[in-house]
Amino acid sequence: MAVLTAGSLIWIAGAVPAAARDYRYCLQSRTTGIPGDCSFRTRAACMAAASGRMATCAVNPRVAFGRDHRRGRVNSNR
Repeated sequence: MAVLTAGSLIWIAGAVPAAARDYRYCLQSRTTGIPGDCSFRTRAACMAAASGRMATCAVNPRVAFGRDHRRGRVNSNR
């Protein structure tokens, strides 16, 4: 039983949160800035999150241009 408990604790401690990814649409507002929160795969999901928050949705510039201009390399988050 002790081995099972120890194994479970190690497994839980080793769990990492999902990696933040840049998706096609970004939620933009005064608090999120530009490009904003780019965690939306669809415009509908972004617009639903923007509803009632004085926010809008825009295409993620890193996805639209296919490059991460800050680092000068191809964006593989499509």
